[in-house]
This record gives sequence, structure tokens and C-alpha cells, in this order.
Amino acid sequence: MPIDFIANVFHFSKNNTVQEGCKIKTINFKAQQKDTFIKTIPVENDTSADFDGITIEKKSFGKLSKQNKEAHLYTITNKNGASVDFSDFGATVTAIRIPDKNGNLIDVTQGYDSVTPYETLPVGHAGGTIGPCANKINNGKFSINEKTYTLETNKDNGKTHCHGGTSGLDVKLWKTEILSNGIKFSYKKKDMENGYPGNVDMSVIYTFDNNNNLKIKYSAKTDKDTLLNLTNHTYFNLDGENNTEENSILEHIVCLPNSSKITENNEISIPTGNFIDVKNTPFDFLTPHKIKDSINQENEQLKIGSGYDQNYCVDNYDKASLKEIANVYSEKTGILLDVKSNLPGFQFYTANHLGKSSQPAGKSRSRYEKRSALCIEPQFYPNAINTDSFDEKGILKKDEIYDREIIYSFSVK
Repeated sequence: MPIDFIANVFHFSKNNTVQEGCKIKTINFKAQQKDTFIKTIPVENDTSADFDGITIEKKSFGKLSKQNKEAHLYTITNKNGASVDFSDFGATVTAIRIPDKNGNLIDVTQGYDSVTPYETLPVGHAGGTIGPCANKINNGKFSINEKTYTLETNKDNGKTHCHGGTSGLDVKLWKTEILSNGIKFSYKKKDMENGYPGNVDMSVIYTFDNNNNLKIKYSAKTDKDTLLNLTNHTYFNLDGENNTEENSILEHIVCLPNSSKITENNEISIPTGNFIDVKNTPFDFLTPHKIKDSINQENEQLKIGSGYDQNYCVDNYDKASLKEIANVYSEKTGILLDVKSNLPGFQFYTANHLGKSSQPAGKSRSRYEKRSALCIEPQFYPNAINTDSFDEKGILKKDEIYDREIIYSFSVK
């Protein structure tokens, strides 16, 4: 859909530099492009050639009707032409363009051409920063320091709170800062906003380098013990986001090399506290195989999720180290996605609930149908705060620093 662009005004010195604190950044302004600036990233001593030739572009993404504010789209492009788009609305990934085995750029993520669908018809949290607490909380209740908090129950006919509720972080307008090697989105959550305690200063830093590594770094600090479980909800189709038809993800080859267990779910996908060994089950991706080879097997857990919608446990998780958690491959394009994280689990989801008649058309002008994408969402285990057998509860204590990371790496083989 078309976007109405509104020109921003930038003030430059005679040599086209902008003073920012103690640094001076050079910006190449193209007068013929309204509402757009191009910023060339300088090569830092600790990055060698990883960011040499990287540019960042900013333009309008449309107006938010509820807030009467302008949303913006930021594009990081590397020297090879690959690029990633981000919106400050929801600190959202809206596009990832990667060269395929023939050298053609392929957009491998589902999304929309303006901010309007993200605001007025949010579907599946596409590409958004999810929180304050990703996934489900049973009955929308949790206790910290012997005090019980009650959240909106927006899922399962009022039985669960999910992904931060209907006004979660993915529908907030974030503050933006252009860094020397990427983009920083910041949001200040007020005490008891959405029912969560604490004034929380949080940020998401996105960097994209010349090796096609998209790095996401989450940081946060609170003045009161709170619950925080941030993740990214990008929908991937490595054949290209224009493959919107039902079951178009089933030919993808998936390997989850460090997950020998999943958490067992009850009938509304709340973990029971028990673990299931994936061996001899449809959830075994310790060795790679196509999704279609196992997604339709007879299995109660698959029935509950209407396909893959399960929390996988990361083997040998140590609370700090980045672990390889997923490899996804398309034989059609030759694109390989590798995922790393320092979180204890991740949701593997095959978009089983897309395809609703209320969905807007995507970037390719057609509706994204059921099982037309997959998500790898690193996280603390769902409902961990209420589950005795889960060690990490996702509690961020006062004055502690939340420090988690996700890396989506793309290559061709």
C-alpha cells in the first residue's frame, strides 16, 4: 500500500557534519529524496571490515492514527547489497533481503509496507519486539516478593496473558538513536504499565554486518523487581515472503542441534512442568529433516499447537554463552539461517494460526496463509514464574542489568 512521505528537516554544518555529544558523524544528504537521509558507518578499530561500507537510511513509515505521530522506517544495507528494515513502531523487523544461490536478493520475512497494519490490524506480532513477557502466563497472574500482580488475559478465552497483552511492546513507539554500527531503539515502561511492576528502561540494539549477521541485543534496568522476557517474533520463509500460500514452509529443512527436550503443554499450551525427550517423537530435529516429514504425525502435543508451537529447551545452557539453537535451510534458494542465543529456550512455531480473513495483505499483496512461515523465538520458558520445576523465572531484580542476545545469521550453501 502507498505511503505518504513527509519531509524531515536536518541541520548541517558547511561540511555536512552533525555534532552528537563528543562525536561528529558524517551524513550524506540526498536533496532529491524527501524524508530520507543516508548515513555511512565509519569503520571502528574493533570491527575491522565487518561494517565497512554499511549505510543506514531513514524514511517515513506512515502516521499512527491513535497517537497522531509519525512512524519511521530504518534500513541498514551492507556493502554486498543485503539489507534489513526496522520500524520504530514496536522496534520491529519488517524486511530482510538476502542474496540467494543465484545472487538475487530475496526478502525472507513476512511484513507490511506501512505502519498502518501493524497498528490497526496487528497479526501475529510480525517482526515485533515482544514483551514485557513473551509467551503465556497462566490466568494472567504472577507473584514477586509475595505480591500478586494481575495482567490482561488476552488469549485462550480469557485464560492466559500472552506476549505482553494487546498493548505490549510491539505496539509502542520506541525512541531511536543511530549508532556507529547500527540502530538503538529505547522504551521507558512506567511502573504498573500493562500491569507489570517497575519503571523499566529498556533498549534493543540491531546491527547488521557485511557477513549478513543480524544481531539483536536486549538491555534493561528496573527500579523494582519485575518480570521481563524479551524476544523477537520475525516470521521467516527462506523461499521468499511472496510464498504466501498455505503449507509453503513445509519443504524447509530444520535442525535444532542442541535441544533434546521440550516442555510438555496442557490443552491451552501452558507448560505442565514436565519435560519430554524428543527422541522417537515428531519433535526430534537433532538431525536435519524437512518439516513436512513430521508435522502431520499423530501426536497430542502437535494437536494442541495445531502444528509446531513448542518451547524447546537448550541443552547445556549456562546463562551467559551464546548457543547455536537452530539451522533452517531452503533447497529452493540455497539460503541458510543459523540462530544463536543466550536464553534457556526458544519457541519453534510454524505459523499455524495465520490465514484469518481479517488479515491484511502482506508486502507481496496477498494474505499470509497458515504454515507459510516459521518463527524461532528465544525466550525464558513460558509461564516460568508460576512453574516450580523451571529454574529461571525471568525475574529482573532492582538495579540488575538485563543482558540477552539473539543472532540471526544468513548464508548460502
